[in-house]
Amino acid sequence: MKELVNVGVSNKHIHLSQEHLEILFGKGHKLTPMKDLSQPGQFACEEKVDVQGPKGTIKGIRILGPVRNETQIEVALGDTFALGVKAPIRNSGDIAGSAGAKIIGPKGEVEISEGIIVAARHIHMSLQDGEDFGVKDKDLVSVVTEGERSLQFNNVLVRVGADYALDMHLDMEEANAAGLKNGDQVKIVK
Repeated sequence: MKELVNVGVSNKHIHLSQEHLEILFGKGHKLTPMKDLSQPGQFACEEKVDVQGPKGTIKGIRILGPVRNETQIEVALGDTFALGVKAPIRNSGDIAGSAGAKIIGPKGEVEISEGIIVAARHIHMSLQDGEDFGVKDKDLVSVVTEGERSLQFNNVLVRVGADYALDMHLDMEEANAAGLKNGDQVKIVK
């Protein structure tokens, strides 16, 4: 049975709807891929925006593509203090009742009433990986790191799907706390 998973460190980023993309960057604007990400079809874009909350603004938040049905901003806990918002720890896509903010682009601004979350730590797995690890979609597992700053992450959500590639996503703060970087390996424990 498999145990080891590669880590992908996730920095703050934003996913935009097509409507919001066009307000921020101009009518008919298409995202400009900069580099592919670990999940098939996902990419970091050249485009960046500023996000303004009641307390402050975070400049230069990178957009990830492709466009989505709803705009979502994923930040680390420390970023919520800088913005002055209370963002829930949630699974990606679960934005109902979350914090809002103003998004500022080169051609316009968008005020969203909800959409800021701290992404829950999670592991993407293909259907075969799910079988190999003995887990199913939406299971919660623990993950152990090694090294000088070794620790155990609990309540790690497993996301099993046909289009996923094996990768654990942690935000920058969690990765730094454990001394992890992209490509490091962690061990799943049940």
